[in-house]
Amino acid sequence: MGIMKKIVSGLMVCLAILITVVLVHAADDAEKVEKPKIAVIPKGTTHSFWKSIHAGARKAAEEFGADINWQGPQKEDDRQLQIQVVQTFISRKVDAIVLAPLDNRALVPSVEAAVKRGIKVIIIDSDLNSEKHSSFVATDNTAGGKLCAKRLSEIMGGKGKALMLRYAEGSASTANREQGFLDGMKEFGPDIELVSTTQYAGATMEKAFQAARIFSTVLVKLKACSVQMRVPRRECSGRFRLPAKPAKSNSSDLIPMKHW
Repeated sequence: MGIMKKIVSGLMVCLAILITVVLVHAADDAEKVEKPKIAVIPKGTTHSFWKSIHAGARKAAEEFGADINWQGPQKEDDRQLQIQVVQTFISRKVDAIVLAPLDNRALVPSVEAAVKRGIKVIIIDSDLNSEKHSSFVATDNTAGGKLCAKRLSEIMGGKGKALMLRYAEGSASTANREQGFLDGMKEFGPDIELVSTTQYAGATMEKAFQAARIFSTVLVKLKACSVQMRVPRRECSGRFRLPAKPAKSNSSDLIPMKHW
């Protein structure tokens, strides 16, 4: 089972639990039980990853009887808009919110405000610096970063220079992936020189491409780069002469899910 399928499956389980809890409370409070209203707020709405999450949410809603309202920023760098979306759903008095927070700190006040209003909150994909939410579903990004480091070391033959481009400040999922990558390079590629580990690629493909192009010009002997974000591999491999077709691997199936 791939990463997307694991997260979608985990999301469906959480939605099923949410719907059951909401229905039980509704049965106690009213004679007529309406469908639970659940807001699903992704980091962004254009990437195929989030489209798969949307599909999973719709499927769970159909199977378990709920009304899903899907809304989020178009690009994965609009914290303020995501905060506004959460606050809007709080004012609409939805029964539950499923949120992939863009920032592990900036979304805390809104999430805790929702919980105070009696709204159940599940965090997915990227953790939040709060213990108020009901559950958390995500892949083990630290393990994913280590797998990336292992594969990169194999491709480079254990030597040469490499660059790690970080994603964006405040993103817990990619921060864990970056740390896993750095730990993995110490383990699997101790002789590979990481020429930079502090630069950010940004949350969009355009920004990542520009960052990669700058380094391809300045660091002409760079052998590889690791971009810790959801950017097509060709945007980096074309600049740094990575193999066009990596060896087949089921490494994504080895990344465990986190769910609590």
